[in-house]
Amino acid sequence: MKTKKIILNGEETAYIFRRYKLSKRLKLIVQSDATIVVSAPILFSEKRAEKFMHEKSNWLLARIKFFEQQNDKKEIKTSRADYLKQKEKVRKIILEKLKKFNEHYNFEYKRVSIRNQKTRWGSCSQQGNLNFNYRLIYLSDKLFDYVIVHELCHLKEMNHSLRFWRLVAKTVPDYKAIRRELKKEGLVLF
Repeated sequence: MKTKKIILNGEETAYIFRRYKLSKRLKLIVQSDATIVVSAPILFSEKRAEKFMHEKSNWLLARIKFFEQQNDKKEIKTSRADYLKQKEKVRKIILEKLKKFNEHYNFEYKRVSIRNQKTRWGSCSQQGNLNFNYRLIYLSDKLFDYVIVHELCHLKEMNHSLRFWRLVAKTVPDYKAIRRELKKEGLVLF
């Protein structure tokens, strides 16, 4: 995976181009280090991807500027050593929060894993296993609680349908505002 350069609106910008067999469409992501990641279907040419990046240049440059401003404000350095140090502390907090919120939902879950992930706060598997990012410990309680409730509700609804959001709203009525805040926080942390 090689970092490449592109000129967008007169500015040189780094990007990574990846092809995936199962990809059905082109995706653009701006990472917190201001690098653009282009994910494309296997037969998609890099030239076509660059054309698309030029079409979306205003959006891309705005996202890059946002990340640069966020990274100037606050930077939390995390490492494997930090993960190993915090893992069991985070597990204990998560299990307490799961117990508290599940008193309302009464959902059945299996394994709870604490991971050192770069792209997700949490996830829920089809088998009922819950996975959480140890970096949750760096969030406010309000954001931390939202992630717990979000994954807990996926035990009932494995999607982001209206039914799913209604479940979330039962214990986190202001989830929309919290989601917006979490997106900003998450971008800073990773």
